[in-house]
Amino acid sequence: MSTLLASAPRLPGLDSLRGLAALAVVVTHVAFWCGSYSHGLLGSFAQRLEVGVAIFFVLSGFLLSWPWLAAASTGAARDSVRHYLWKRAVRVLPVYWVTVAAALVLLQQNRGASPRTWLDNVLLLQMFTTGDFPEGLSQMWSLATEVCFYLALPLLAWLLTRRAWARRPERQLLLLAVLSVGSAVWTWAAAHALVGWGTWPGLSLPAYLAWFCGGIALAVVDVSRRHGTPGRLAAWCEAAAAAPGSCWLLAVSVLLVASTPIAGLPGLVGRTPPEATVRLVLYLVVALAVVVPSVFGREGTPYATFMAWRPLRHLGHVSYSLFCCHVIVLALLFAHTDLRIFAAHLPTVLLLVVG
Repeated sequence: MSTLLASAPRLPGLDSLRGLAALAVVVTHVAFWCGSYSHGLLGSFAQRLEVGVAIFFVLSGFLLSWPWLAAASTGAARDSVRHYLWKRAVRVLPVYWVTVAAALVLLQQNRGASPRTWLDNVLLLQMFTTGDFPEGLSQMWSLATEVCFYLALPLLAWLLTRRAWARRPERQLLLLAVLSVGSAVWTWAAAHALVGWGTWPGLSLPAYLAWFCGGIALAVVDVSRRHGTPGRLAAWCEAAAAAPGSCWLLAVSVLLVASTPIAGLPGLVGRTPPEATVRLVLYLVVALAVVVPSVFGREGTPYATFMAWRPLRHLGHVSYSLFCCHVIVLALLFAHTDLRIFAAHLPTVLLLVVG
């Protein structure tokens, strides 16, 4: 097997982005526990740092689809579906299972959890069964959605790499655009017609497929420029990547727009169909804006050097563990100190949790 096609190209900036995305998720959860969502635009912005999940999904779409697309473009070998799924399981499940055990054993609210609760959480089924997550595991809805994407990717890759489409990136991008529109339609319906089905329609893969498709689209363009004929989209992406400051300014600006009521009120409140759909689109723009410079940018630039900084990359390497355990740490912190929920100092709690 070609080592080039065994995985996506090594892009150090993506490790750092993963770490920053995990830190954004930590901040938004700490802000909730501290009661900061009600602090005007700044509190709303802290809540919108949930955009870290969109960045995770775009990165997964890019990194996991890249080998399939490159293999189809060049005719080289790639991992079998069985080996791909085994690698995903080894990557995700051990840390997740330790986290589930820690939450159900250490947190007072989970004492006496039934065998059904243990089984649902161990198998990542809780979103589709009861719809309730035990204390310390509320963030795991996104992991369940991620795992659903892992399972769906071989079929999606097969659709994208069929003989008539393998070397036609414009057709691949058209299919991804159709799937993204379908995701937006599902998101609209999940906030309206499908409300009676429970919470899972708004948290499951169809509602967030557009974010994964955004990452796959970047992979289509990147594979085309590396192993095919660079097109106009590749040139646009390279031009955007040459101005990373502008990309991040765009991301922050769009996130500020998303922090207004256009994307819904902050907090654990329901969203109207327009609010949910706007949120889907704006978060996708933010995620693409911050990922493009690390995929299409040149090595050796000040930005690339900064994003390859070892402490940032280390944060990326431990980001999955940080994502899994930080809510448990939050719960233990509030349970065993004099901190008051919804009335705590955010910077202090954030330092304690990250520490």
